[in-house]
Amino acid sequence: MTSTLDRRPISEGTRRPDPRPSSGARRARWTVAARLARRQVARTRLSSLLVSVLVMLPIAAMSAYAVIGLSSVATPEERARVELGRTQAWIAVAGIPDAGFWQSPTEPTWTGYPGDGQIPDREPIDDPITLLPAGAETLRTTESSVRVTTPDGVTAMRTTSGETWDPRFAGRYDLVDGRVPATDEEILVTPATLDRLQIAIGDEVALDDPARSFTVTGTLRAAELDATVPALFVSEAAGLPGGNARWYLPGTSLSWSEVEELNASGVVAFSRDVVLDPPTLDPDTPQGSFTPLSNSLWPIVMMLLAGGLFSAYVVVMLAGAAFAVAARRQQRSLAVAASVGATPSDLRRVIVLQGTFLGLIGGVSGIAVGIGAAALTMSLTTNGSATQFWGFHVPWAVLAGVLVFAVLVGTLSAAVPAHTVARSDTIAALRGARRPQRPRASRPIWGSVLMLVGVGITIGSALVIIASRAVVLDPDSPMRVIPPLGIVIGPIVVQIGILLSGRWLLWLTSRLLSPLGLSSRLAARDAAANSSRTVPAFAAIAATVFVAVFAIGQGAMQTGATARDWGYQAPEGSMAVSLYPAGDEALDAQASTDAAEAGLELATASGAASAAVLSQQADVWSYPNASVIPPERTQVIAVLPDRHLLDPAGPESYTWGGRNPTNPISVIPADELETAIGAELTPAQLEQYRNGAPLVTDPRYVENGTIEIGAWSARDAYEGRMPDNIWAPSPDMVDRADPQWSERVDAVQVDLPLQPVLVAVSPETAASYGLNVRPYLVIAAFDTTVPVSERDRTQALSETLSTSTWIVAPYFEDGPPSNVGWLVPLLAAVSILVLGASAVALGLARFERRPDDATLAAVGGTTGLRRRIGFWQGLLIAGFGTLAGTAAGVLPPIGFAIQSAGMWDLTDVPWMLLLTLTVALPLAIAVVSWLVAPRAPELTRRTAIA
Repeated sequence: MTSTLDRRPISEGTRRPDPRPSSGARRARWTVAARLARRQVARTRLSSLLVSVLVMLPIAAMSAYAVIGLSSVATPEERARVELGRTQAWIAVAGIPDAGFWQSPTEPTWTGYPGDGQIPDREPIDDPITLLPAGAETLRTTESSVRVTTPDGVTAMRTTSGETWDPRFAGRYDLVDGRVPATDEEILVTPATLDRLQIAIGDEVALDDPARSFTVTGTLRAAELDATVPALFVSEAAGLPGGNARWYLPGTSLSWSEVEELNASGVVAFSRDVVLDPPTLDPDTPQGSFTPLSNSLWPIVMMLLAGGLFSAYVVVMLAGAAFAVAARRQQRSLAVAASVGATPSDLRRVIVLQGTFLGLIGGVSGIAVGIGAAALTMSLTTNGSATQFWGFHVPWAVLAGVLVFAVLVGTLSAAVPAHTVARSDTIAALRGARRPQRPRASRPIWGSVLMLVGVGITIGSALVIIASRAVVLDPDSPMRVIPPLGIVIGPIVVQIGILLSGRWLLWLTSRLLSPLGLSSRLAARDAAANSSRTVPAFAAIAATVFVAVFAIGQGAMQTGATARDWGYQAPEGSMAVSLYPAGDEALDAQASTDAAEAGLELATASGAASAAVLSQQADVWSYPNASVIPPERTQVIAVLPDRHLLDPAGPESYTWGGRNPTNPISVIPADELETAIGAELTPAQLEQYRNGAPLVTDPRYVENGTIEIGAWSARDAYEGRMPDNIWAPSPDMVDRADPQWSERVDAVQVDLPLQPVLVAVSPETAASYGLNVRPYLVIAAFDTTVPVSERDRTQALSETLSTSTWIVAPYFEDGPPSNVGWLVPLLAAVSILVLGASAVALGLARFERRPDDATLAAVGGTTGLRRRIGFWQGLLIAGFGTLAGTAAGVLPPIGFAIQSAGMWDLTDVPWMLLLTLTVALPLAIAVVSWLVAPRAPELTRRTAIA
């Protein structure tokens, strides 16, 4: 019966109640949800710890990287302290006066001239002090290098002349121990010098060139030098050889306008006032284009973004799996909340806020751990230089962004499980029913479409790049950027397709594994029934393997391409000492001989077991024109057959390296030949060589066991009428001249086509050809690998052996780069990440499978059966991940190999290694899962009905 009250019409002044909750009600719902989420986080400590650790690890790595990276960037105050100490500025001559010379306000090495490139031919100014205000005090220092006698020989040491111990240099130069020099015969040294020379304060330092001795009165620390660098500090009155000079201004500050006036005279300046308060310049001008802080920050931010995105994907997948398990564990309590009025939005809010709380906890703890790890890393890796880590810079603004990122990752990790729980059947949850999830047909369809689209994008982008080579593209054309991005984006789309199809793939796998046995059937069905746990796990593994396979394939192709075109300066493991003129004039015969003697001295000082001097006829290019070349001068070469020459109309693909095809004959004494080529020869080959047979390392020169030797006029060589052994003749070239003489001679052939020696003849044979040769290279062979410290010492010594006439330049030939240096740590990192992701997934599976284990045990299931279930689950999860990651990861190398037009070769990709990685990792994880015994079942949870 309806009451009269119910039948009363609503008056015009009466409004229906608003169905939307008030702001107070919404706030109350958020408050209750936050309280429930916080209590649930506290109650489920193990799962909460797992999620917070998953969030913490990448956050700690990102925080440590940010702190270390920013600590490597100087603040203006730190830069001014290290550069100037307590002085106000320094100036130095660096350019030509009245030529438009300019510098960056904060970086005096960032210099240049007007864009027209017209630089007047005039000398720099001699004394920049004349440009300063009258009465300005200066402190002059000069950097040079001297040869110092050591207990085991002679080495080069950096030397600074000037009053570096002046108190106004504090911060740049600081006295460590002892006292300052009182006379010109006393010096200060770095602490490393005492160790290098095995002396103490009060002992003498003996210079080899010039021959002088100084008494050490104390040790000095130079801010820009690391603690292992030996260096000397002497007064300017000591009269050591000069070098790069600077004038420091203790009391005279320089404004930007005054710096610009100095620039006009070819002088650069580093001013404290300008560095601390730089002028605002147009960034389109060369002076304003240098921004040191932004240039240093940009790579750090890019690395944080790239690492953060990858970490976010992996963490969201793994933490999402953990939340899926935790959410199912609390379905009953959430159903109770739903039964007393909680809406699906309230239930989602409870789960999502758990992720927010755990993301906040993981973010805060990760930042704290990262700051501590950065401090420890910096203390362990510091080399004592003030410029390695300028200070301990904690970028709080960046870390605040990292914390927000951590909260977002935690929140996103809980989003999908929250959505699933909110749709669950409240009555079924209260009843405790646990029905398996069934795959829907729409997901594998969309997943399959995305996989095909991803493959198509990769291959299509590579083909577009090939087709675009026939078209002239503008520099800013999108076609220069979009296809290469497509090669990388395509495989990512493939991974998304695999992720969407994951539940269906697991269901299909469970059908295929059913006939193999009970353990495989139960493991596959459990994985398919709990795809919210298993799919994110193998997706995280797939992402890790994808990056690794992509890097391995691309890196191996690049390394292979480098190895194929590697130009050896010397046999691998040897040292090549090139002999260069110090100026524009070519070395004459005497200077070349003297330079070779210096090269041999350098080889002996570096500990070489043997050395060889290579000589060659001088090139003709040093002459200003052909008419001044003596008419009797000739050029003798070994002629490369025309069929091996390059087509001038084709792309230039010749790599010079250490080879000189236009002057291919090297003159080497027979007893030094094996050292020069790095190979052993038979007595018969050496005898042939002594008897006049050329030794040929490049088989292209040889035809029927002989090579062609010919002589041309040097004037013809200068004008391009002599064969150059590179390009085939074409109508655009000048006609070739006939040789003055030509003959075919028997050759000793060894297969070393990339060596710098193309054709070698003995000095006696060279004389018979009329070759006028001079040394150009010294090759030193070693019995063992030369350590880095010895290489650095050799490099330093070469500077002291060089003169104003010649330069001796050592180069240690290690051969093309190897994959091992980066492949081993990459594989180790991938293995750790895959093992970690698998451990999380399998641990969650064991935790959630406890009731099922109890049921199995109750009906007679053995421990061995449960071990085998763990084996198959490990194989399924890790196997799906590695297969999916490998399948997607090989696509970018294939695409880039297609677009490279032969430069990158797919045969360089270590396919067997990738196959081993794809198979071995899942098997190892499955074996470990089998070895780790499952917990004893809790039989009280389930009781089998007899």
